[in-house]
Amino acid sequence: MKFKSSSVKETIEFGRKFAEELKAGDVVCLEGDLGAGKTHFVKGIASGFGIDQEKVNSPTFTLINEYYAEIPIFHFDCYRLKTIQEALEIGIEEYLYGEGVSVIEWPSKIKELIPENAIQIEIKHTGTSERSILISDRS
Repeated sequence: MKFKSSSVKETIEFGRKFAEELKAGDVVCLEGDLGAGKTHFVKGIASGFGIDQEKVNSPTFTLINEYYAEIPIFHFDCYRLKTIQEALEIGIEEYLYGEGVSVIEWPSKIKELIPENAIQIEIKHTGTSERSILISDRS
C-alpha cells in the first residue's frame, strides 16, 4: 500500500488509521532519512491507541520510549546503536516478542533481530513537505 502525505498532519493521521490494523505482538519497522517523518507517523500510531500524541517524541538518546495504553507501544530509535549487542543489553527481544506493539526507527541497525513477519514501512521525502509512505505486506 502506498500513501502520499502533503503535511505533518496527514502523516500523523495516516499513522492513526494504520494503528487500527495493529495488534499486540506486532513489530513495525520504519525506514527513512532523517526528518522524513518517522516520529510523526509514530505519533499517529500512538494516538490510534489512545495515547496523547504530544507525549510522543523520538527516543534518539534513550533508545526506547514506552507508552502505556490497553496495548502498550514500544518506540525504538536504533540510529545511534553501534552494535546489536547494545540492543540485546536493553532486552529488545522481550519487547519484540512481547504483548505490546514495537515500532522501530532505523531497523536496519538490528536487522538480525527483527521478526520475519514485521511490517516494513518506508517514508521518503518527495518534496518540501510531501512524503511517500510505502507499507510492504507482512512476510
